[in-house]
Amino acid sequence: MIETLESTQVAPETLQKIDAYWRAANYLSVGQIYLYDNPLLKRPLKIEDVKHMLLGHWGTTPGQNFIYAHLNRIIKQYDLDMIYVSGPGHGGPAVVGNTYLEGSYSEIYPHISQDEAGMRKLFIQFSFPGGIPSHASPECPGSIHEGGELGYSLSHSFGAVFDNPDLIVACVVGDGEAETGPLATAWHSNKFLNPATDGAVLPILHLNGFKIANPTILARIEHEELDQLMRGYGWTPIFVEGDDPIRMHAAMAEALDVAVKQIQSIQRYARESGDTTRPRWPMIVLRSPKGWTGPKFVDGVPIEGTFHSHQVPLSDPATRPDHLRQLEEWLRSYRPEELFDEEGRLRPEIADLAPRGDRRMGANPHANGGRLLRQLKMPDFREYAVEITERGCRGIGDTHVTGKFIRDIIQLNDDHKNFRVFGPDETLSNGLEAVFDVTQRQWNAATVDTDELLAPTGRVLEMLSEHQCEGWLEGYLLTGRHGLFNCYEAFVHIVDSMFNQHAKWLKVTSELPWRHKIASLNYLLASHVWRQDHNGFTHQDPGFIDVVVNKKAEIVRVYLPPDANCLLSVMDHCLRSRHYVNVVVAGKHPSPQWLTMDEAVEHCAKGIGIWDWAGNESSGDPDVVMACCGDVPTLETLAAVSILREHLPELKIRVVNVVDLMRLQPKSEHPHGLSDPDFDALFTQDKHVIFAFHAYPWLVHRLTYRRTNHSNIHVRGYKEEGTITTPFDMTVLNDLDRFHLVMDVIDRLPKTGEQGQGLKTLMQEKLVEHRRYINKNGQDMPEVRNWKWSPSR
Repeated sequence: MIETLESTQVAPETLQKIDAYWRAANYLSVGQIYLYDNPLLKRPLKIEDVKHMLLGHWGTTPGQNFIYAHLNRIIKQYDLDMIYVSGPGHGGPAVVGNTYLEGSYSEIYPHISQDEAGMRKLFIQFSFPGGIPSHASPECPGSIHEGGELGYSLSHSFGAVFDNPDLIVACVVGDGEAETGPLATAWHSNKFLNPATDGAVLPILHLNGFKIANPTILARIEHEELDQLMRGYGWTPIFVEGDDPIRMHAAMAEALDVAVKQIQSIQRYARESGDTTRPRWPMIVLRSPKGWTGPKFVDGVPIEGTFHSHQVPLSDPATRPDHLRQLEEWLRSYRPEELFDEEGRLRPEIADLAPRGDRRMGANPHANGGRLLRQLKMPDFREYAVEITERGCRGIGDTHVTGKFIRDIIQLNDDHKNFRVFGPDETLSNGLEAVFDVTQRQWNAATVDTDELLAPTGRVLEMLSEHQCEGWLEGYLLTGRHGLFNCYEAFVHIVDSMFNQHAKWLKVTSELPWRHKIASLNYLLASHVWRQDHNGFTHQDPGFIDVVVNKKAEIVRVYLPPDANCLLSVMDHCLRSRHYVNVVVAGKHPSPQWLTMDEAVEHCAKGIGIWDWAGNESSGDPDVVMACCGDVPTLETLAAVSILREHLPELKIRVVNVVDLMRLQPKSEHPHGLSDPDFDALFTQDKHVIFAFHAYPWLVHRLTYRRTNHSNIHVRGYKEEGTITTPFDMTVLNDLDRFHLVMDVIDRLPKTGEQGQGLKTLMQEKLVEHRRYINKNGQDMPEVRNWKWSPSR
C-alpha cells in the first residue's frame, strides 16, 4: 500500500522569499513587454523608455511565474530532477524571466548579463526585430515545448519521462489549451506510465478563467464537476484557489509538498515491491486571476481577472500620459528596489531560492536532449536481406522484413532503454509484428485474460490517437532518446500540424550552437494509398509528403524504397541520422523484389539511378524515359516496360528509379538535390519522361519545374480517385496502371507508327477486359495477379 501523507507547513520567511522571487519575475515580464530603456526605474518613466510596438501576452504570465518560483523551492528542498513545460500560449515572458533570474539564461547568452545593462538588453530583445519570440521558444533554455500551438504539452511531458525514472516534468496546462482534442485525450497518458521504470508528470492545470476573448469551459463548471472529471481521468487533484498572494503562497507550497511526497511514495512502493498497479498520480489545479497583479482597470474597463488581460493591458502608453503613469505604477508595485541592487543584480537572499547547476530548470540536461543522446546499437541490416533469386521474385511484404530489423534494434538497446516504437494501434497491421518477439505493448490499465501483448513495461506504445503517439515520441526525442512512429499513410495527416511545429523546432535549434542535435523524427508510413483497396476512399491519401516538403530543406527527407532490401538500407540510414524529419513510405503486402542487397545499398546511397537491367538502351539517348518512385509505381512501370519491349522491340527505353524524393530538386534547393548536368544525364534534355509516382502528380512538377526538360515530364500518380476495389483497379482508376503507361508512351512518340497504334488498341481492350473481370470475379485478372518480370515475353 502507498502510505497516507500529511502536509507540512513552509516557514513564513521562505514564503516571503518566494513572494519576492515572484515579484521579480513579474517585474521582468512586464519589462519585457513594455520597456526599451530605464530598466530599473531609476528615474520617472518617459515615453522614450517604452517600445514603439507592444507585443506579448500578460494574462498567463503571472500565474506561470508563481508556479516557477514555487517549483524552485521544491527542487532545492527535495533535490529533484525537474524540467518545466509551459503549455499555455505565449508564456515567453515567464520562462525567459525565470531562466534569467536563475542565471541559466546569461550563461548561454553572456551579453544578456545579470546587471542593469543586461536587463535592458533582455527587455529590448523580447518580441523585437532580431530578438526572441513571445513563446517558450527553442531560444529559451530549459524549453522542450514552444507552446505556440496549443494542445501538446502533456503529451510531450509524458514522452519526456518514459524511461527516465528520476525525472519529474512539471507540466503547466492552460485552461484554454485544455479545450483542445489532443490535450483532453492526453490526460489518459497515465494509463501507460510505469511507476517503477518511468519518471513522473505533475500536471498543473492553470485555471485563470479565460482564453483570448472567451471564458474557458473548465473554469465555468462547478468545483465538484471539475474534481470528478480529473478523478475520472485517473488523477488525484489538489486545488489551490484564490487571489490573495499571502494565502496563495502558503496553499501552493503545501500542495507541492503533498504532490512531491505522493510521487515519491508511489515510485518507492512500485520499485521496492515490484507492484506496478496503476496508481492515482497527483495533479494541481491552480485557480488564480488572469493577469494577476496587473492593472485592475484601464479606462474604466476591468482588466485583472478578465480576458482583457490576455495580451497587452495598457496598449497606448506612448500617446496616453495616463497610460504611461499607470504603467509606471504597475512596475513600481513590485518594489524593484527591494529585489535588485543598484547594479541591477537580484539580491543574494532572493537568488538563493533557485537551485544550483543542472538542477536549475533552465540548465537541466533533459531539456537539451542531445547532451544525453546515446548512439543506438544497430545490427547489420544486410543480415536481413531478401535473397533475390530472379528479378521480381515475390516477397513477404517489405515492412514484414524490416520488422525483424526493428525487433533486433529493440533487443540490442534493452540495457539503455533508449528506443521505442510508437503507433496508433497499427504496429501489427503495418507489418511490424516481429517486434513482439522481444517486447510487448506498455500498458498500465486493467487487463483481462484474453488480452494479448500487454505488459506494464514494453518498448511499444500504442494509443488510438495519432496526436498522443506523435507527442510522446517528440518528448522522447527531445530528451535524448530514439524512436519510430508507424502509421497508416492516410491518417498521419492527423499530425500534420504537430510535424510542422517539430520541424520548425529543429530548424531553429539547428542554428543555436548551444543546442545539441537530437535523434531524427522517423515516420514509417505503411498501409499506403495503393494498397487500401479493402478500406476504400477514406483510407486513400498520400498527401503527407506534400506537407513535409514545405519545410526547410536542411530538415526534411522523404524516401520511397521500391523493395524490402532498399527499405532496410533506408531505415538503417534514418535511425542513425540526427536532427531530421525522415518520412519513409513502404508497403506491407507481398510484392516483387528487385535488387540484391549490394545493389540496394548502392542505389539508396545514390538515391536515384538508372536500372540498366530493366531498360534496353544501348548507346546514345533513349527514345523515352520510364521513371518511377514508390513500390507500386515501380511495379506498374516495369510491367509497362515489359509490354513495350515485347511489342515495340526497336524502342529504346531507359528506366529510372527514385528512392530519395529530394534528389529531384536542384542542388541549390536541397542538400540532396541533383545538379542540372546530373539530372539531365538521367532524364535527358529533350526526351519524354513518363513518371509513375506514388503520391499526387503535381509534387513532382513542383520539384522539377526548374529543370531543362520539365515540359516533357509527364507524371502519373494519385488523382483522388478511389473506392473499395481490387489492388490493380486502384492504379487503373488513377491512370497509373501498366496499360495506361504504355498508351502514354505511344501518345508521346508518333514514331511508334501503326505498330504503336495497334498496341494502344490492345491496351484499351485490356482495360475493358479488366473491368469486366473484376466486376464478375471480385479479383484482378490472372495475368495481373501472377505477373512476373521479363524483359520480353
